Amino acid sequence: MAKLTFSIGGIHPADNKLSRGCKIETLPLPPKVYVSMFQHLGAMAKPVVQVGDTVKAGQMIAEPGGFISAYIHSPVSGKVTAIGPRKDLAGFNQMHIEIEVQGDEWAEGIDLSPELVTEIPEDRDFILDRIKMNGVVGLGGATFPTHVKLNPPPGKKAECLILNGAECEPYLTSDFRILLERTDEIVVGAALMQKVLGGCPCVIGIEENKPEAIAAARASVKKLAYPGIRVEVLKKRYPQGGEKQLIDAVMHRQVGSGGLPIDVGAVVQNVATSLAVYEAVQKNKPLVTNVLTITGDCLPVERQHNYLFRIGMPLSYIAEYAGGVPEGAKKLISGGPMMGKAIANLDAATVKGSSSILYLGESTVRKQESPCIRCGRCADACPMGLEPFLLKSLYAASDVAALEANAAQDCIECGCCQYSCPASIALLDNIRMAKGQVMGVIRARNAKK
Repeated sequence: MAKLTFSIGGIHPADNKLSRGCKIETLPLPPKVYVSMFQHLGAMAKPVVQVGDTVKAGQMIAEPGGFISAYIHSPVSGKVTAIGPRKDLAGFNQMHIEIEVQGDEWAEGIDLSPELVTEIPEDRDFILDRIKMNGVVGLGGATFPTHVKLNPPPGKKAECLILNGAECEPYLTSDFRILLERTDEIVVGAALMQKVLGGCPCVIGIEENKPEAIAAARASVKKLAYPGIRVEVLKKRYPQGGEKQLIDAVMHRQVGSGGLPIDVGAVVQNVATSLAVYEAVQKNKPLVTNVLTITGDCLPVERQHNYLFRIGMPLSYIAEYAGGVPEGAKKLISGGPMMGKAIANLDAATVKGSSSILYLGESTVRKQESPCIRCGRCADACPMGLEPFLLKSLYAASDVAALEANAAQDCIECGCCQYSCPASIALLDNIRMAKGQVMGVIRARNAKK
């Protein structure tokens, strides 16, 4: 059977799915949690509690700060002990609510039972409101508020819902584990989102290197028998899980420069987001838990883990529980090695979209740069059809107009260019900064209209 894939670029890094056999374990609660107000795309959430307040797990503690924003809920029961700035994993100060853990009492109306609820509510607005009020955001990386994404603007219609189960980043296995352990809930979540989108077909895309997940998803789809849901096998190729690459692979449509998936009739959600939608709608449970992977090439097999965590847990607490930072670790990353962010502050707290603590040893950290040999491998590898070597040169020349003309703003920051460069040039670092400059110009121009 032919495997679906995107049409240009891409690379084939080693899987290194070292933790794929590790079942999801539940982390015990720490003494304190630190809940960030800036853990979703868009405007920062605004606290609605005060120091000294007592809260329950699942209780709303912050409201959206704008149209593109999300509700935030307490992950624990306890006492609010501080509200103020605290450093995130990059070392920047962000507003946090500090809660001293006192037991584990949940707010009323939240169903924590394991019983599967398969009946889809008839009221589309009820489903959408539950998703919004329970603070669900995209868990594939961007953390875009899900209720906004599932409510296309006038004139736009969803023709296909794509669930991203590719997990093409090396090392990460959290999506793989929930596809095995929470399969039915993911499929029900897909049916709920189908309902909101008007009943469009749904494709669950899973890379070929996850045969157990493919089999589990197909069995669940057959058993639950919701109309219009099918599983498709994706070719193992990075960045197969990129939104635009998935649309290309599944629908054979390309999102134009500056365009959005809905422009070509697509809505893409991660499988972890689908699980969060199920819990929000069928169980009235806010998004206060997620699964992250503890892994790395310098970590012994017996210390690889997939953990169910609560948002706000300090990374240092999780790392210590898992046995501490290994001696051979030269770099710590939140996320995968291709698109993840270096952890500058291990005391930073987990957020809704946290996916891993990745330890990389000497053999996999960045090498010393050497001069460009004009080989063009970066351009061949770019899944967006860009010319990374040119964008780097234009950034060095501070030519923002030329950067925009050459579509620096379309870079998806996948790292294919940097991975493929034999000279170890920091192409992505430069293009990421160039993209920021171009997007600033575009925003300023749009604001004047």
